[in-house]
Formats: sequence, structure tokens, C-alpha cells
Amino acid sequence: MGNEEIESPHRVAIPPTKPFLVSLGANLKETFFPDDPFKQFKNQPIGAQILLWLKYFIPFLEWAPRYTFNFFKADLVAGITIASLAVPQGISYANLATIPPIIGLYSSFVPPLIYAMLGSSKDLAVGTVAVVSLLMSALLGKEVSPVEHPKEYVQLVFTATFFAGAFQASLGFLRLGVIVDFLSHAAIVGFMGGAATVVCLQQLKGIMGLVHFTHETDVVSVTRSLFSQIHQWRWQSVVLGCSFLSFLLLTRYLSKKKPIFFWINALAPLLSIILGSLLVYFTHAERHGVQVIGILKKGLNPLSVSDLVFGRPHLPIAIKTGIIIGIIGLAEGVAVGRSFATLKNYHIDGNKEMIAFGLMNIVGSCTSCYLTAGPFSRTAVNFNAGCKTAVSNIVMAMSLMITLLFLTPFFRYTPLAVLSSIIITAVIGLINYEEVIHLWKIDKFDFVVCIGAYIGVVFGSIETGLIVAITISLLRVLLVTARPRTSILGNIPNSTIYRSIDQYPTANRVPGALILQLEAPIYFANSNYVRERLSRWITDEEKRIKSSGLTSLQYIILDVSGVSSIDSSGITMLEEVNKSTEKRGLKLLLANPRSEVIKKLNVSKFIEAIGHERFYLTVGEAVTACNLKLHTCKPNPVGAELDSTV
Repeated sequence: MGNEEIESPHRVAIPPTKPFLVSLGANLKETFFPDDPFKQFKNQPIGAQILLWLKYFIPFLEWAPRYTFNFFKADLVAGITIASLAVPQGISYANLATIPPIIGLYSSFVPPLIYAMLGSSKDLAVGTVAVVSLLMSALLGKEVSPVEHPKEYVQLVFTATFFAGAFQASLGFLRLGVIVDFLSHAAIVGFMGGAATVVCLQQLKGIMGLVHFTHETDVVSVTRSLFSQIHQWRWQSVVLGCSFLSFLLLTRYLSKKKPIFFWINALAPLLSIILGSLLVYFTHAERHGVQVIGILKKGLNPLSVSDLVFGRPHLPIAIKTGIIIGIIGLAEGVAVGRSFATLKNYHIDGNKEMIAFGLMNIVGSCTSCYLTAGPFSRTAVNFNAGCKTAVSNIVMAMSLMITLLFLTPFFRYTPLAVLSSIIITAVIGLINYEEVIHLWKIDKFDFVVCIGAYIGVVFGSIETGLIVAITISLLRVLLVTARPRTSILGNIPNSTIYRSIDQYPTANRVPGALILQLEAPIYFANSNYVRERLSRWITDEEKRIKSSGLTSLQYIILDVSGVSSIDSSGITMLEEVNKSTEKRGLKLLLANPRSEVIKKLNVSKFIEAIGHERFYLTVGEAVTACNLKLHTCKPNPVGAELDSTV
């Protein structure tokens, strides 16, 4: 075999160098504006640009001119349907957040109106969320007791909601939605499942009719608190709660079996409140240990700007809670919106959603509302009810307005046991064991992330579960980038295609050459690992050849098509690998370098140092250029070396 390389018939091109500012601008645009929202403004007069800007930031202006009466009829039915769910859920989730029930109703009036103007989803139904309600109670309740200082606690809730909205809007305006993506799907499944478990356990307080209960959220504390008060369990409350829980679970089961009966499940919570209230009213059950809501004042949302507290000592916990619930609210809301948008084959803008969520929570915090998002249960009912646009949210808000003005006295006798039953039924679907099994089958690491988040929430706290979920997710990102995969390539018989011999056992090794594929960017965090891994591959290959008496190794071909970028540490690593291979009497060749990679290799003088003839467009051309003269020999059996090539 000759020692000179045959230069590739297709020379690897080095793209022209762009000015730094142009390159920086392109990179920033790709990072923060991958959807190119400014494209529609090009070559437009000033007046048209202003109108387009308004339509961009206020999607309502985009679709409102095309709105029809048929759309309104569908949205009217959907809006009234979700309003029937919003009333019991609003009261129940406010109870879960340990705030006055009327605030739960307030929160389904103003925020949906804001979202209808600014949101990009046609199906998302805005409202309070069980997991966020529990989070607020768990985090803020440690700072200020909702029982001993109820007014101060409510002020803290409004302040946390304000910071959550400010955080969400900031992510949208600054195009930093990628932060939310660090909560992987597996982490969200585990976290939501753990939070749902804790919520269900906490509702045993209402089912059992207990007055005093632990504010801790871990399963050990809840179980201890529950069974240490067996003598205080109220059988009337237990019977009432279990009866309505059975009824709600039955309607939920029927609606899942027969989707056409979704309206039964949608109306069941409101029907439970009406029946429960009538039962308590006529039997005077409140005198026999059945706890009720009590008087709810009539009227629309009072302004709460003066209740926002920006001074010490509670400002840090308000900011911390706001960021946490802001992330959870966004993660759930955007995910729910996207899933239903996919079913109707349209696209929602994640950054617009963040701005809409943020502004509706900022306005909400100033109008006696606590954090709202896009709960799955309410959105699913809205979707199944046949909504066409976000006007269904406006209809829901108007229905809540009527409720606040005229109907709140009727909820005075609503039993807490029924509210607990409604909450349990609403969140039990978040315990998605089928998805956990699916994760185990597909990706064991995702399964570990999911279970880690679940255990963190259930046996630690909501904060612990969230930290575990984010930590494990980030750890996976680091492992993938810091320990990139490398593989040996072989020739697919009767072709010029080269693929991993692990994936394709019939692929044959090329005698005299070791073809290695790098599958990730090379930078400071993984360059040392890549250098050591390449060295081990070469050493192992030399030992294999020596023990088998095959053609001696003379070429190392690196397929760098998977290397999208490289930094100075990566270039230094390639220089060291080249020196190491030369000391062994081997020659290093590179195949299919990407544009950014070849530019940096050229600027660093690496190409000049090893010679342009060492770079090839494809692995096939690199093998041909090695002048191995394989065409005269027959291929060996499966897994053996190639003695011929196409």
C-alpha cells in the first residue's frame, strides 16, 4: 500500500468569512428569533407595519375580523360549559391555596379576558391550577400563617402572583422561553404526579372533617397528622365526601369510555356543589360536624394594587415563590396549549403565550386574583365542547361575572368535603402511571428523572421535587454533551455507505483504516474525553489487528459530520490527536466537516498544518483516497474486515 493520499475529487470548501457583527447578529437572531417574526414587516409602509405590530402583539386583532356568528354559537356553548367547571374548581383550588374562596372566583373573571386578547391558542381555557395552588400554600404558608395572619398571607399571595407574571412576561419579551425547556417531559410527569399525590393526601382533611391539619406536604407528615386524629374524624363528613367522590369518579370514568358524554363530567362538579349545598341546608349538617364554606360576598373583583407588598421581610419569599409558580404555570399551560393545537393542526407561539400569561397574572394580581394558567381538565372540556376561538374564555368570564354579582350567596352551605372530592377527581388524572411505564420502555434515564421528581415531591417537599427534577434534567444535558458518543463505522456490503458496526452488524471494517464517527459538538467540557476515547479506540484496534494478523493500521478517518461546532479546546484536541497518531505512524483524515468547523480549523491554521488533502467530503472518498486497493479481494464474513470495496 502506498503512503501518499489521493486527493479528494471534491475539494472541501471553506466558506467566506463574514464580518463579526454580521455573524453575531445572525447567531443572536437564530437564538432569540428562530421563528423570524420580523419577516412579515419587510418592504411594508409605516402604516402597515404599525398594524402588523399590533396584530403580532394582540392576536385578537388578527382573527377578530374573520369571526362569524357560527363561531360565536360554538364558543357560547363551550364558554358556558367551562364556566360550570370554573365555579367549583375556583372555590376548591382557593381552599387548597388556603385563601378565601371568593378569590378563586375572581381569578376566573379578569385573567381570561386578558388572555382572550393576547393569547395565541384557540382552545386553552384559563383558570386556577391545583398544583400551583398547593405550591403557594406550601411555600408562603411557612413564611406567614394563613390562619393567624390571613390578611398578610393574602397580600403575600397577590405579591407572589405579581412576580410570577413579571417573570413570565420577561421570558416572553426577552425570548428566553428556552429556560422552561429545561423541565423535561419526564421531569414534569414525575413532578405533576407527585404533586397530585400530595394534593390528594391533603384533601383527606376535608373528607374526614378535620379542623387542624399539618401544613407539611410530604407523605409521612400527612399520614402522621391524619392517623393521630382518628378520634376527630367526622363520620357525616366521611360519608358525604366519599359519596360525592364516588359519583365524580364514575362520571370521569364514563366520559373517558364514551367521549361523547364529556358534558356529564364537565357538569358533575357544579352538580355536586348544588346537591351538597341543598343536602346541608335541609339537614342542617353544618351543626353536626360538616364544615361549609360560609358567606361569600357579592360583587366584582376589588382592586388589590395597595395589597402588593414590595418591602421586607417577605419580599424574598414572594420573589422566590413567584419564579417557581411562574415556571410551573408556564410549563403546564404552554404544553397543554401545544398539545391541543396539534389536534387542530395549527401553531401557537410560545413567546406570545408567555407574554399573555405574564400580563394576565400582573393584571390579576392588581384585581384580587391569584396565579392562573391553562389547566388541562378545563381545556379538555373546552376542546370537547367545540370551542372555535378564545371567545369561549370571554363567555366564561361573563358567566363568572353574573355569578359574582348575583349567585355567591347560594354557595354558603357548600360542604368542604365536596370541594375536597372535586379536587381529588381533578388532579388524580395527573398521576399518569401509563406514561411512566412508557418512559421505562423507551428511555431508562427519563424513567429515573420521572421517579426522582416524584419521590422528591412525595417524600420531601414540593421544592425538593422541583430541585430534583431540574437537577437530574440538567445532569442529563451535561452527560450528553460532556460524554458524546463515538462509534466505529464499517462499509455496508455492496454500497459506498458507511455506518456504525453496532447498529449494522453486517457492516465490514476497512482493512488498514479505522473509521470513527463523532456525534456531538467538541468544546472545552468534552475535548479531553474525546481525545482519550479516540486514543482507546486506536489502541484497541491495534491490539485486535495484531492478534488477528490482519493488515496493519495506517489511517484514522474521523467522520465529523455530527460535529456542529468546535471551540479552541476542541481544535487543540485535534492537534494533539494528530501528533499522537503521527507518533504511531498513522495518518489522520477528516471527512465531511461542517461549515462552522472548517472555518475555525482554517483560521487556526490546523488545515495548513496537516494539509488540505487530508479533508474529504465523504467517508467513502476518504477510504478511496487511502489507496487501500480493496477491489481485488473478496469481502470477509459478517463482522470481519472488508477486502473489497465498491
